[in-house]
Amino acid sequence: MNTSVQSVVWGLAATALAVSGNAFAQTAAEKGLEIAQQTKVVDAGWGDSQAEMKMILRNAEGQESVRDIRIRSLEVEGDGDKSLSIFDKPRDVKGTAFLSFSHTVGNDDQWLYLPALKRVKRISSRNKSGPFMGSEFAYEDLSSFEVEKFTYEYLRDEPCGEDTCYVVQQFPVDKNSGYKRRIVWIDQSEYRMHKTEFYNRRDALLKTLEAGEYEQYEGKHWRPTEMHMVNHQNGKSTLLQWSNYAFKTGLDDGDFNKNTLKRAR
Repeated sequence: MNTSVQSVVWGLAATALAVSGNAFAQTAAEKGLEIAQQTKVVDAGWGDSQAEMKMILRNAEGQESVRDIRIRSLEVEGDGDKSLSIFDKPRDVKGTAFLSFSHTVGNDDQWLYLPALKRVKRISSRNKSGPFMGSEFAYEDLSSFEVEKFTYEYLRDEPCGEDTCYVVQQFPVDKNSGYKRRIVWIDQSEYRMHKTEFYNRRDALLKTLEAGEYEQYEGKHWRPTEMHMVNHQNGKSTLLQWSNYAFKTGLDDGDFNKNTLKRAR
């Protein structure tokens, strides 16, 4: 049994004991935290992955523009994950590359290479709420989910499709977040995110993200085929369509280097 599998097994055992022992004593904050921890435990051990993604931007009038992107990701033990997004189409964004280092504590590190300017731009923590490449996703939406970045409040159970979802509020710890809170629907069978509502700093509903058509890889890792973000305040939306997932492809730290962003292929 390898280390990552052991950690998952022991994590599941610990969680089961915690649930059985605290079922009648848990506060809403404790149960919300426990659900968040479990979402990380059940997906641990994926190592690295690569996938192709089509990003479809729709304006309020329904006009579309489409971008083809390759995504590379690396699981980091003891910290947040790393990811590299490389734009292949259309021609005006070809060669654009976005590198993100998520952290469990403190600000994430993010860089964007724009070939038209021929320079690497660092995304400051104060700008993390800004839109990513004209989409309805903010830079902070592209960081990996890390338990320590939020405090939690379990709200209720609710049907979601053929499953039942935990409904949990998440409050960002970072004062530079563009959100006051998020409400997340997580299914109880596999701990997959089905829907997230994003509330801005004035506590008005800003966006809703829905994920669907999940497929399982490596016998345990679930990934959505589609993610759809709708902005309720400007009428725009962004659809992400994923394909050709591959896991444990041999990526390592050397493939996620800001000094080589200009040469990312």
